[in-house]
Amino acid sequence: MGWAIEASGLLVRYRDRKGQWIQAVKHLSFTVREGEVVGFLGPNGAGKSSTLKAIMGFVPIAGGTLRVFGRPAGSLEAKRAIGYLPEVALYYPYLTPRETLALYGELQGLRGGLLRAQTAELLERLGLQAVADKQNRNLSKGQLQRVGIAQALLGDPRLLVLDEVTSGLDPVGRRELRGLLQERARAGVTLFFSSHELSEVEMICDRILIVNRGRLVEERSLGELKDQLRIYRLVLEGPALALPDARWVRRPAPGLTEAEFADKRALLVALEHASRAGARVVDLVAEEGSLEDHFVEAIGRAA
Repeated sequence: MGWAIEASGLLVRYRDRKGQWIQAVKHLSFTVREGEVVGFLGPNGAGKSSTLKAIMGFVPIAGGTLRVFGRPAGSLEAKRAIGYLPEVALYYPYLTPRETLALYGELQGLRGGLLRAQTAELLERLGLQAVADKQNRNLSKGQLQRVGIAQALLGDPRLLVLDEVTSGLDPVGRRELRGLLQERARAGVTLFFSSHELSEVEMICDRILIVNRGRLVEERSLGELKDQLRIYRLVLEGPALALPDARWVRRPAPGLTEAEFADKRALLVALEHASRAGARVVDLVAEEGSLEDHFVEAIGRAA
């Protein structure tokens, strides 16, 4: 498999109201492999939306290179491969969801029975059948977000670029969307999306990129990061033991030793030591660490 997105030394800048140049993205380099699901994380103003707009060719790049499936970002060939959902999706208020999808489908070159079939399928998958013929101006924020997601999926794009994809969705909607995106990922579609819902990121992503102030702060495999953040707690009954690899050790009651370990290796060493000393395992718990805490710490280190 090749690269779905390649950014090298990417620069994006804007003029503010006073005419001063603002560097939104500063020498940003990263890659996304075809078929990957990558979460693009960062605080407000970190440069996430600017990067996504550059991928779409909506803003010019001031330096570096940016390619989509080997084609320059913003080229017709690159745009044809992408389904895009902006952070705030605005649609003509007097069209219905069905008419909106028909319009965007025709702009993508879909016609006739294929367009009608995809429109009907997406309206059903996104739970929009009941409002398919109501005007957009009468829809809730969550329903409009579903229209935007359906629009991004039209034409079976190879790459989905989604900005704050769960914005406005209730828990049921987030769960349904997660299932739909996982289904597309299993079919080989590449997903690159920003989100402030870190729990959603944790459940769906293969890898995360963290940016702050336009720069890359951290790039991690989510599986590797989860292993690093996981902690282990052990309770032993028997003689008091010295456990030098433990993060902390305490004696909650006579004859009991409780300890916490940062990784499995340290835990296994402690279990072997306890076995030799004749101690009995009373409880053993593995707890997932907090991606939110890690995110906050990573941003703090980069500030």
